[in-house]
Amino acid sequence: MTALMISNVILWVIVLALVLVVLALSRQIGVLYERVAPMGALTMDKGPQVGDAAPVMELQDLRGRAVSVGVAGPRSQLIFFMSPTCPVCKKLLPILRSIQGSEGQWVDIVLASDGEMPEHLAFYQKAQLDSFPYVLSTQLGMGFQISKLPYAVLIDENGIVRGKGLVNSREQLESLFTAKDLGVASAQEYLAGDSGMKQVQVSRKENVNALAG
Repeated sequence: MTALMISNVILWVIVLALVLVVLALSRQIGVLYERVAPMGALTMDKGPQVGDAAPVMELQDLRGRAVSVGVAGPRSQLIFFMSPTCPVCKKLLPILRSIQGSEGQWVDIVLASDGEMPEHLAFYQKAQLDSFPYVLSTQLGMGFQISKLPYAVLIDENGIVRGKGLVNSREQLESLFTAKDLGVASAQEYLAGDSGMKQVQVSRKENVNALAG
């Protein structure tokens, strides 16, 4: 009986020790999360800068529909530069569809590339991208001086560039929207006051969850 009581006491001591270890690890994870800067789109010092007027262009998509870029209007534009041979670009397409649903009330997404029409048309049909305008324009890529993919440019309702950068994830795409909301050039610029950045990001996630529900 005494041996059983001793073993129970030892067991409870071990359990309590494990609980304390878990709590300590949780606290350290929380501290680490607070110290890690939000990962925004990587802005490159090429092409129109944030705050500059976007190049104005009148283009046509693969289906012959008119697409205006950089023209003032009631909605913003997210220009997503991509390629059918870019694996990361393909990975982001479902995310773009999700963003189209969660942010579609204020922003239009335009897919942009260059190259031969047959290749892009086959990719457009296979990937079922008919919900997006898809433009082929060397002029558009040169206007924004795109050298790496995938790259995104956010243009506001006044035709002003509000965010741009290399994007590899949903968080990096949404960092462009967050930067626009906060009136800064990029997420990196807002690191000193990242509480505001996090607040806007949380608000966006709540909106996405509400739409999903």
